[in-house]
Amino acid sequence: MPKKSTADPYYFEISLSVLNHLGRNLYRSFITVLGEAISNAWDADATNVKIYLDTDKNTMVIKDDGLGMTKGDFQDKFLKIGYSKRKGSNRSLKKKRPFIGRKGIGKLALLSCAEKITIVSKVSRGQYVGGVIDNSGLDKAITDDLTTREYPLQKWKPAMLKPYTKNHTHGTIIFFEGINDGVKHSEAFLKKTIALYFRFSLLDKSFNIFLNDEKITTSCLEDLARKTEFLWVINDIIDPYVKHLKSIFPAKQSESRKLKVKGGIKGFIASVEKPRDLKITTTDERVGVDLFVNGRLREKDILKHMPTARVVESYLYGQIHCNGLDDKVDRFTSSRESIVADDPKFAEVINALKTTILNEVLKDWDKWRRKHRKQGDSENMSITKKQRKSEELYNVVAEEYTIPNDKKSAKSIDTWVSDLAEDARFNFSSYAECFISENLIRRFITETKEPLTKEAKAAIAQYQKREKESKGRGNISINLRKSNSKLSYLAMDELANLVDKKDKAKAASLSRDASEYKPMRDAVAHTALLTDGAKSKLTTVYENINGRLRTLFTAFQENKKK
Repeated sequence: MPKKSTADPYYFEISLSVLNHLGRNLYRSFITVLGEAISNAWDADATNVKIYLDTDKNTMVIKDDGLGMTKGDFQDKFLKIGYSKRKGSNRSLKKKRPFIGRKGIGKLALLSCAEKITIVSKVSRGQYVGGVIDNSGLDKAITDDLTTREYPLQKWKPAMLKPYTKNHTHGTIIFFEGINDGVKHSEAFLKKTIALYFRFSLLDKSFNIFLNDEKITTSCLEDLARKTEFLWVINDIIDPYVKHLKSIFPAKQSESRKLKVKGGIKGFIASVEKPRDLKITTTDERVGVDLFVNGRLREKDILKHMPTARVVESYLYGQIHCNGLDDKVDRFTSSRESIVADDPKFAEVINALKTTILNEVLKDWDKWRRKHRKQGDSENMSITKKQRKSEELYNVVAEEYTIPNDKKSAKSIDTWVSDLAEDARFNFSSYAECFISENLIRRFITETKEPLTKEAKAAIAQYQKREKESKGRGNISINLRKSNSKLSYLAMDELANLVDKKDKAKAASLSRDASEYKPMRDAVAHTALLTDGAKSKLTTVYENINGRLRTLFTAFQENKKK
């Protein structure tokens, strides 16, 4: 090599190891890899992208009918790392689609998922150009520290691609041999994944994706749709999947709502019946709330940027579309799998979602879940903890009154059960209050050894006589009461007179509150439905009883210490 003069220009020399760092080691998700090939087809004005998967041979072919590439295009654009098609325009040549590709390094993702990749392309009336990238050969070239010009692509074999080149007038074909992980997934998994993550194929009728000759449509998401319970539509997005959800909702008696938010955001958030419904069958992946820009998945599970630690998050999935994030500023990471977290514009989107959308979703979800007699969000304070637990107990009991094989009767019974829900929430908690407070007083009387009054003894004798007669009529010979204590026959008003009887006209007392409490307590004990006035009165009186009992119990403990 001739000695370099100080006057000679200096220039960068790129090692093949760059392909390792920007390609094979950078892209972790198979969906990202698949997305690069599909996005290139979109940018090339393709109408159809056909994916052929052969799990037995562990191969995959992605074929499109886009504009294709000339020899110069293939060398100077496709193989030029960092070449950006946006230099001249932000839209495709013929169909004026917004370009998805940006950095010019996404093509390196193809290297990360297979042992060998064959890429060929042709323009209309042209000849195929292309070559083969063998990762084992690339490994050796990297070890030998070769430059890119010292490692030419291998020649491709026309016979191997003959089934795919037949009647292919223009476009690109990529043949993957020895797929690393992706091909291990089932065909059903890939159909669902493509339908979920490549929205432009469902939103634009001029672009279609096929897997083994079956067109990807919303039908690929049917099982997810059937398990969807609630829906929030953001800024009236027009989406075939959302339209399908609305069409099946009336039959399911599900809930939906429109939400408005500023910032050029559209999309939807949905909720499934159970968290496990979000798991994609046979994989560890689950559907989440994902961010899309120009129809392309840009970040999965954006709720991680606004965690609430609320149970509702594990039920949600959806898609947030914000095309405004694709402007002159490149805010997407090199791996194309996320957006730079501290980007100001992205932060505005997250803030809008958190303050306007997510807060409404959290409130609606709890309300709708409870309406449908299912467990809601225990951290939602729209009702008290006591009311929520009463409601949950009622829902569990109500399930036993469903009639699965008689739709007409089941609908009537379900309506009756739903009509009882609000009263049950009050009555269940009221009975619990009654049960605890009265048994505590009995224990208090036993501990303080309060003597039974003449009135109390007479009441006990009368109750025992009624019970004996009732057991005789019912042919019952077993004991009904756990305790033989005579106190178990006395109710709140009678127990109160033993521990805190005062002149009702002069002083507040437990016995005074208990007298007011008795009519409503008896109504609850007899499973009657109370009026709003009675409910309000019962709540107020119980609060007085609770406070008075606390005073008595505290005084008792203080006396024991003396």
